[in-house]
Amino acid sequence: MSVFNKKSKAIDQQVISTLISTGCVIEGNIKAPNFVRIDGQVNGDVKIEEGLILGETGVVHGNIFTREIIVYGTVNGNIQADALRIQSTGKINGDIKTQTLQVEMGAVYNGKISTNGNNIANSEHKATVKRIKEQVEEVA
Repeated sequence: MSVFNKKSKAIDQQVISTLISTGCVIEGNIKAPNFVRIDGQVNGDVKIEEGLILGETGVVHGNIFTREIIVYGTVNGNIQADALRIQSTGKINGDIKTQTLQVEMGAVYNGKISTNGNNIANSEHKATVKRIKEQVEEVA
């Protein structure tokens, strides 16, 4: 199930297998196979296979590696994800490596962004540009 499901505005709570609630502080790395929601604080790297929701009160001091992530809170570290959405309350201080990025107005981001050049949209764009160049060369 995708966190970025367009059919539903709210995220289905059943997909979240782990919740780190407000007030909880974890010292160390986290590794999990399914969706995780962090509303507390994590001082360490976070590796989640499926996806991560960082709530408004959530803070991560470390690097994040996941397939999908929605940031409402604060990240002080680098993010590597296939899909990243930064909400208006989100703050990221670190570098981002992702295939897709959505940023809501009001979000704060300090760092470098790197997108994977192998995604479908980029490949289609390159193919279109190549066809246009070939057509221009034929006319000339």
